[in-house]
Amino acid sequence: MTEYGRGQGSEPWHPDDPLYGDGGWGGQQAAQQAQQSYGGQQQYPQQPQQQYGDWGTGEQHGYGDQSYPQYDQYGQQYAPQQPQHQQHPHQHQAPQQHQQSQYDQNGWPTGSYPQDPYAGGPQDPYAQQPAPYGGEQSDYYGTPEAYPPPEPPGRRRPEPEREPEPQTDWDPGPDQGEHAFFAGDDEDGRDGGRDDRRGRGERRGGGDRRGGGKEKKRRSGVACLVVVAVFGGGLAGVSYFGYQFYQDRFGSAPDFAGSGNGEQVTVTIPKGSGGYAIGQVLKKMGVVKSVDAFVAAQAANPDGKTIQDGVYTLQKEMSAASAVELMLSPKSRNNLIIAEGKRNAAVYEMIDARLEVKKGTTAKVAETKWKTLGLPDWAVNHPDVKDPLEGFLFPSSYAVAKGQTPEDVLRQMVARATEKYESLGFETKSKSLGLEGPWELVTVASLVQAEGKTHDDFRKMSEVIYNRLKPTNTETNQKLQFDSSFNYLKGQSKIDISESEINSNTDPYNTYTNKGLPPGPIGNPGDDAIKAALNPTSDGWIYFVATDGMDKTEFARNIEEHQKLVDKFNASRGN
Repeated sequence: MTEYGRGQGSEPWHPDDPLYGDGGWGGQQAAQQAQQSYGGQQQYPQQPQQQYGDWGTGEQHGYGDQSYPQYDQYGQQYAPQQPQHQQHPHQHQAPQQHQQSQYDQNGWPTGSYPQDPYAGGPQDPYAQQPAPYGGEQSDYYGTPEAYPPPEPPGRRRPEPEREPEPQTDWDPGPDQGEHAFFAGDDEDGRDGGRDDRRGRGERRGGGDRRGGGKEKKRRSGVACLVVVAVFGGGLAGVSYFGYQFYQDRFGSAPDFAGSGNGEQVTVTIPKGSGGYAIGQVLKKMGVVKSVDAFVAAQAANPDGKTIQDGVYTLQKEMSAASAVELMLSPKSRNNLIIAEGKRNAAVYEMIDARLEVKKGTTAKVAETKWKTLGLPDWAVNHPDVKDPLEGFLFPSSYAVAKGQTPEDVLRQMVARATEKYESLGFETKSKSLGLEGPWELVTVASLVQAEGKTHDDFRKMSEVIYNRLKPTNTETNQKLQFDSSFNYLKGQSKIDISESEINSNTDPYNTYTNKGLPPGPIGNPGDDAIKAALNPTSDGWIYFVATDGMDKTEFARNIEEHQKLVDKFNASRGN
């Protein structure tokens, strides 16, 4: 089948076919030619499928009413046959009833063709060019001057190339026109289309390429300002976040220089605070400039991780390294430190002094409010106990400063002791040691702390206590006979106590006259004494004597060994 879908016996075209038009391809003449060529007996010869000319052989045919030169198979230009009558350049040919179709050497008609559905409309300036056929007036596009020497057919374009627009950097100025980016939309509201590809001058009918005048330039200036503002703001944002990213990843953390500005400040570090939490407190108080700087300085110091909770006296605007160094020094510590074995009566006085309250205030609170201070259930309701809080003001360092209340300080200490005892499993381990419960285990630990002279003595002293509490003890008949419990009863610390004084006192805390443990702890045991109470030796120790009267304690398994130790003690004292 040939192009247009026409074979033998195909149905003839109708004049109302949309391929017929009244302009662009010959108007009514094209319709009549089509009727004569296809509606009658005359048919196109069979040809290879081609559409609007064969570019492969160099043939070209008109686009709209405009014609282009034709070339033979060797690329030589030749003139098509022209009808012998004249037609006005701006009008279509009048219909002719008996016009004969003309053919070129390839068998194609040289008359008008049906309208191209893609051709320009009547308002297209290229669609109104003079028809090349049917007039004696010379056609400019049929002359050699209209085209340069022929190029290879595949490189030719059906319409002339547009004139390149002048290149400008920003604002081209009044003499060069405006760049399309700043020129705004077309006059009809479109941003592009067919006319845009032909240049601004052609789109406006060959008018001034500057177009728009002052109003257009004013709009272009606003557009430039908007672009500059957006671009500048974006650049500033990118620069800022880029700098922050660099500082976070690679830059040094903000830090002060020097050892402070001389203004002292009291800083309280809560229990369990790590480097980051400490840094937050210091930054809030104005000591360091940034948390990251403190964390880095703490990591750089070999002892940095040993910083503990408590109260510190520091200065404002210190370098992070200086702050770490000072916090590691005892000079900065402003904590209330409770020593191992300290009795509650002494602790109450220390709290009064630190809080700057009347002497006896804390002792009165302990006596009247002890049930509200957080003691565990197993530590209450024991008979004959002189101070229910004894043994629960755990030896440690506490952040105590003026402005706090005695209740707050006592509650903090009780919580620390309770946490320690529960973490070591006092409730379960006390049974395995032959005790009635954790309360008695705390009492044992307080006795170990009071009677042991050094930490090396603690485990042996713990064994002495457990051996004397055994029902099978025939050496002391389950009596502990500790001076420390009698001294607690008296609120004193003596070494030389007469036998008459001891034997005449029947108070439950007097372990010379009463079997078993005293009613409760006699002081606040520290870590080593507590561990010793949980893990005594098993060497059979049942006696001990401070042979030098001070720091040296020696142990014995029976009464004979014990007597030798007593003689040694008497000799050291000149008795």
